[in-house]
Amino acid sequence: MLAIHEVATLTSKGQITLPKPIRQALGVDAGGKVAFEFSGDRVIVTRVTNELHEDPAISSFLALLEKDIQMGQNVTTLPDDLARSMLATVSKAVDLDEDIVGDVAL
Repeated sequence: MLAIHEVATLTSKGQITLPKPIRQALGVDAGGKVAFEFSGDRVIVTRVTNELHEDPAISSFLALLEKDIQMGQNVTTLPDDLARSMLATVSKAVDLDEDIVGDVAL
């Protein structure tokens, strides 16, 4: 395991510059993303490879919609066949990376 010891200075805005050897070891350049994990008295810095952006407004809306679907509430204005289809799939696992088969109408 590669061991590198570098020191960075915290600015008045709480910012640091990752020292070049650390950036090189992580394989990050300008615009690259790193994640920080705090454990005990250590901070672990890792390169972010598959960052999923989550919009809090959309996440909240989807959580509310999911709850309504599970409870069978507020879905009555939907066409009956769509509402039944949604209710039938509540307990099924969903693979968001699965290819869509068939035609999709938006």
